[in-house]
Amino acid sequence: MTTLTHRGRRAEAGRSLNKKPSSEEDADRRLNDDDPDDSKDVRLTLMEEVLLLGLKDKEGYTSFWNDCISSGLRGGILIELALRGRIRLEPLSIRKKRLLERKVVLTSDVPTGDVLLDETLRHIKATESSETVQTWIELLTGETWNPFKLQYQLRNVRERIAKALVEKGILTTEKQNFLLFDMTTHPISNTTEKQRLVKKLQESMLERWVNDPHRMDRRTLALLVLAHSSDVLENVFASLADDKYDVAMNRTKDLLDMDPEVEATKARGAEMIWAVLAAFNKS
Repeated sequence: MTTLTHRGRRAEAGRSLNKKPSSEEDADRRLNDDDPDDSKDVRLTLMEEVLLLGLKDKEGYTSFWNDCISSGLRGGILIELALRGRIRLEPLSIRKKRLLERKVVLTSDVPTGDVLLDETLRHIKATESSETVQTWIELLTGETWNPFKLQYQLRNVRERIAKALVEKGILTTEKQNFLLFDMTTHPISNTTEKQRLVKKLQESMLERWVNDPHRMDRRTLALLVLAHSSDVLENVFASLADDKYDVAMNRTKDLLDMDPEVEATKARGAEMIWAVLAAFNKS
């Protein structure tokens, strides 16, 4: 599990038969409505935002030392599907009270229009028995001991997300030679979106700090959790002056050190966010 880093650390260390319900239309329409700073021209998924935060601007690839981002992106897929009203956690019961004991259930198989999200929806629909959040992250990442469940692995996720960002005009595609091999990279061609994300997260921990996760908009809370779980949070606060950096990191640590079980009981529509955090805390 990734931990919050400090400044002294090395930087490198088929469409549904039924008409789409209005509640799902509203969920998709409200994706960014909570956040007045979100761009009205470009809509990014949580996975795209996490990858964008993790990419080196000019080099166009993530740190070779980062072994957390793959599972972090899968956690982002689950949260994104939950925010869009496609999945949820099964209700609390006497036997299953803890977040990581409750199974992920499909509430709608209506396509979202995003390839990765819709592929995951098909996987969740195809399972004979429901799985927990932690198990789904492992299955989607391919980290499972069961060879019969390798079919649920999402392949080439980073490259597919990068291509989506290329189509949205944020990244470009290049080939770079690394002595023994050539690698496709995706330098940032339009820095506006990344700057917006960095500013949003910095301000959420500084000027707009509310000291209560339930007063934060859900997508900002989700992005903080995923940036932490993907080990890219250092990239968000690195440009701050030392005093503001310390404040932002300490507040983020306080937020992420909260008990997901307790916070999930207070959350409205944010259970999946806390469940993903609980899964990464346990791993």
